[in-house]
Amino acid sequence: MDFDAVLFDMDGVIFDSEIKVVECWKEIADKYGIEGIEEQCYECLGTTRGVSRSIMLEHYGTDFPYDIYKKEMSDLFHRRYGGGRLPKKAGAEELLEYLQLHNKKIALASSTRREVVEQELRDGGLLPYFDAVICGDMVEKSKPEPDIFLKACEVLGVEPKRAFGVEDSYNGIRSLVAANIPAIMVPDLKQPDDEIRSLATVVLPDLYAVMEYLK
Repeated sequence: MDFDAVLFDMDGVIFDSEIKVVECWKEIADKYGIEGIEEQCYECLGTTRGVSRSIMLEHYGTDFPYDIYKKEMSDLFHRRYGGGRLPKKAGAEELLEYLQLHNKKIALASSTRREVVEQELRDGGLLPYFDAVICGDMVEKSKPEPDIFLKACEVLGVEPKRAFGVEDSYNGIRSLVAANIPAIMVPDLKQPDDEIRSLATVVLPDLYAVMEYLK
């Protein structure tokens, strides 16, 4: 299939960040005696901060001090991985360079806030690769709704069916399919179940495999 653009999620696709976030959450959970935090983190994959907050409150109760714990977790995460120390996924730079060299448009479509996304891309030296950066605080509805990917296509000036999307989360794959964008899944923390395998155009082991597939 010929294509005009590739749309990337960030956490768990470009950066090996999701496992680091879970590790930080587990440290906070151990400190305060919070049980089952890892499972809740998995439930929050691919969602905005607001949706994640709702998931946590639904599980732990409305009196759960989510905002306090989230800030402590974020502070811990940025102390460890800020300033360009966040590891990139294997093949990320090579794939972005290949797409740029072949004049394909590139967008980032992340549920994370724009301020955080742009800082992490800048610190990692990746921001110049992207023609558009669309974030969770720039659209009305979070993944699995299609808004963020449709906006990315609109900004790039490409038809959804002429793009590929690369995602690691269930909600991300659902969002791409809802947007009528061929979905490439590169699993990170969770392997695809039967539903996700049926939705994804292809499931590949890493970004090097994505590059070979797009060739």
